[in-house]
Amino acid sequence: MSTPLRLGVNIDHVATIRNARGGRHPEPLRAAEAAISAGADGITAHLREDRRHISDEDIDDLAALCSRVGKPLNFEMAVTDEMLLVALKHRPHAACLVPERREERTTEGGLDVARGHNVVAPVVRALRDAGIRVSLFIEASPVQIAVAEALGAQVVELHTGAYCDAVKSGDQAAADRLLEQLRVGASEAARRGLEVHAGHGIDFDSVSAIAAIPEVIELNIGHFLIGEAIFVGIDDVIARMRQLMNAARHL
Repeated sequence: MSTPLRLGVNIDHVATIRNARGGRHPEPLRAAEAAISAGADGITAHLREDRRHISDEDIDDLAALCSRVGKPLNFEMAVTDEMLLVALKHRPHAACLVPERREERTTEGGLDVARGHNVVAPVVRALRDAGIRVSLFIEASPVQIAVAEALGAQVVELHTGAYCDAVKSGDQAAADRLLEQLRVGASEAARRGLEVHAGHGIDFDSVSAIAAIPEVIELNIGHFLIGEAIFVGIDDVIARMRQLMNAARHL
């Protein structure tokens, strides 16, 4: 029997809407509560250095919520001393190290752990020493996966953005090529003993093929779910995403 996929819901862009006007509404905490009630297996939040969406107060609230209801908080963070201190303060279930540039609209690719090995290594070590599960958001590259193992990460989250973009643009040849890279990468990561997650850009049209990769055990999805929830509500959009994930796993 196939293994059910976990669904982590990223609530960053609830904060984006709030910050467009200021004040407290809509509250990311309320979105996290609604996502959990609708069946999310965990909450993901990215505290960026420029605080463009999620705030320090949000992380305080989300950490308390996840602790209270027994759901994991996946704290996405840049590889910086500031973010390491925040992670060590809150001790989330997992910390996912991601690349971050102030001028980008969203994360544009995987973290280059091969080139940045010497910078990433002490952060991984400090997180692990604190009992925080370490995930690295990387491309499905054999080199990146091998370095992730050598660094001591327990998890890799494979960047699915390029595949999802190819699906959206109708470029079937590119989509097929990129999906095969994800399949090969997931297999290699699992062979090395790494837990395999996937995320970025996933929507109803692209989720099935990614969910069908047997080594992937968790999807982290944010922007699409929050955007679609404006039209149909968070309960319905999470239920539909879960239905597609389960169908891909023949559950």
